[in-house]
Amino acid sequence: MSEILLEMKEISKSFPGVQALDRVSLKIKKGSVHALMGENGAGKSTLMKCLFGIYKIDSGEVLLENEHVNIKDTQEALSLGIAMVHQELQSIPERNIAENIFCGRYPMKKRAYLKMIDHKKMMEDTEKLLSEINLKLSPKTRLADLSVSQRQSIEIAKAISCRAKIVIMDEPTSSLSEHEVNALFDMIQRLKEKGTSIIYISHKIEEILKISDEVTIMRDGTYVGSWSSSELTTDMIIQKMVDRELTNRYPQRKSKPQGNILQVEDLSSTDPKSFQNISFELRKGEIFGIGGLVGAQRSELMEGIFGMRAISSGKIIYKDKVLKIKRPRDAISKGIALLSEDRRAMGIFGVLSIFDNVTVASLDHHLILKTILNKKSLNEVVHESIEKMSIKAPSSKSLIQNLSGGNQQKVIISRWLANGPDILILDEPTRGIDVGAKYEIYTIMEDLVSQGKSIIMISSEMSELIGMSDRIMVMCEGKNTGLIDAAVATQENIMTLATKYM
Repeated sequence: MSEILLEMKEISKSFPGVQALDRVSLKIKKGSVHALMGENGAGKSTLMKCLFGIYKIDSGEVLLENEHVNIKDTQEALSLGIAMVHQELQSIPERNIAENIFCGRYPMKKRAYLKMIDHKKMMEDTEKLLSEINLKLSPKTRLADLSVSQRQSIEIAKAISCRAKIVIMDEPTSSLSEHEVNALFDMIQRLKEKGTSIIYISHKIEEILKISDEVTIMRDGTYVGSWSSSELTTDMIIQKMVDRELTNRYPQRKSKPQGNILQVEDLSSTDPKSFQNISFELRKGEIFGIGGLVGAQRSELMEGIFGMRAISSGKIIYKDKVLKIKRPRDAISKGIALLSEDRRAMGIFGVLSIFDNVTVASLDHHLILKTILNKKSLNEVVHESIEKMSIKAPSSKSLIQNLSGGNQQKVIISRWLANGPDILILDEPTRGIDVGAKYEIYTIMEDLVSQGKSIIMISSEMSELIGMSDRIMVMCEGKNTGLIDAAVATQENIMTLATKYM
């Protein structure tokens, strides 16, 4: 039996109105991958933030290599050999890759009586690190110029560069393509061989069963149990997570798409490396899926339609009228909404409450005499959203930044639903969300299209695309490479089109 590297005993942590952790215990073996699973709000990320020194535990103890440790902050955690890759990226967009990786621990050199950053060594060390993880990028590349998946890879590289004994990975593959996921798994295997332990948080059950040695499941801030991954199946994990049988992954599709509500004709970006000459139709009451690998320009296309990116040519015809959308406000005023892939950078207002985040896009609909906000109707909308989306929070006045990632996602969806859109564009709507919450969101989507609303859904999960879409458009390198009816769609024919370079 492997040596126990880390033990967390009876850890409790509370926030105002919430018992986030209630006597949770965890044992991590040296050189193993230990998965941490549970629904959104189960306390997984909170437990790891306690280990990494972001939060101070209320009670309990932490033993590292059989020694009691009191982790007061993140610097102390790093000095003890504990590193963390956060679910929400912690990068500095305006600095380059090397500066992001070595931020706070730059290599130094002496010149006369001065200590200076050794930029040459930092670049050389970054090049070696990028080569080690098979990432073909220049250390001088600015983070703002990278895709979400590339920035995620840089965060992982930063954690690995610390030569940590324990690396915590919170949803590390949420923005990665299949190729990048396989590269990450190879990286994890090399870390294991060196004796490094990985604590791996993910909602992707197939991924967990493939990569982990042991699995610990949490529910509502409590410890459910730990098992060898070889003992578990997908159904067993789901049942232990949600404490109920989940017989269907997707709701039964009842909606019947009707005539076209939106036509996109030969739409091209001003950036020649982005989407070019894209055409498709969206029908009323349809879920229109968009598939493709990371870098296919799916998100960029939707941002172009929503007025966030400049268009060089092409038409957007909505309800038989040509639209001129120059900014998001134009799209919103026409009943088009966009839920962004990166909820932290482009979705939530972290310092504001749930109430403010839900209502911010629909205030114009709640005015008395066009000047005074109708607080009663706003409260009704927020209360209905919290109930309908099963948002776990002490009250509507709670700060959204204190919610789990999945609950933050539900709040953003509620924001756009409160605006009453006819077309809802969902970019990776269930990214970082557990199976129970996914089903709730799928049910909301089905209810919306049954009411005659239309949804464009970008998803990197093949089963989600096939299970929820009526039709699927596949993109590769900014081109539309094919359209498939979901009834005949398979992972194989979607992947063939996703790698069909035009």
